[in-house]
Amino acid sequence: MIQVKEVTKTYQMGEVAVRALDGISFTIDSGDFISIIGPSGSGKTTLLDILGCLSRPTSGTYLLKGEETQHLSDPDLARVRNRKIGFVFQTFHLLGRQSALANVALPLFYAGLPQEERTARAKEALAKVGLADRIHHRPNQLSGGQQQRVAIARALVNRPDIILADEPTGNLDSKSGHEIVDLLRQLHRDGHTIIMVTHDKELADSAERTIVLKDGRIVDDVKRNS
Repeated sequence: MIQVKEVTKTYQMGEVAVRALDGISFTIDSGDFISIIGPSGSGKTTLLDILGCLSRPTSGTYLLKGEETQHLSDPDLARVRNRKIGFVFQTFHLLGRQSALANVALPLFYAGLPQEERTARAKEALAKVGLADRIHHRPNQLSGGQQQRVAIARALVNRPDIILADEPTGNLDSKSGHEIVDLLRQLHRDGHTIIMVTHDKELADSAERTIVLKDGRIVDDVKRNS
């Protein structure tokens, strides 16, 4: 599903060129559950931005389902993000004045689906994350763990090829964090491809494979038994 070939990313900081990614290569198959881990400044966020088509590599190739993404126009990248990728962020990014149902249905509005279908699919996604009884609650009426579940439902609603999770338990207490990890594991068992960025080794170990970054390079690639 994903092929990353000799990808580099360089940022110009004044007169200094900073190489955030330094020629990394790996593949991810459909249905994999991958964690990406490394210290601050290792390139995790830069890599996630490229995988999520939020940024282009400076050099190298990123193929998503056989499509080279680095040469796509901005509208085409937006299309890929909307249709093929679901995002889960550390800070939830929910609209505070909107219900859980409206938050989850929002990507379908941008995809141009009619309201009846948007509502039905948003309800289905919320039920999948255990929030069928909270569809009319606003974010301030939900716990942190429930807000993250809404965010995961929003990531699922467009039926994407991959789910990208950026520190998905970073703003949660340990109990809520473990519940979110269990949910991600269940989504993986249901056949979803999940790529999770974290600095937490225990969380990283919940995936079936961990890619370790340091100074923009892959220094380890650990596979575990399913």
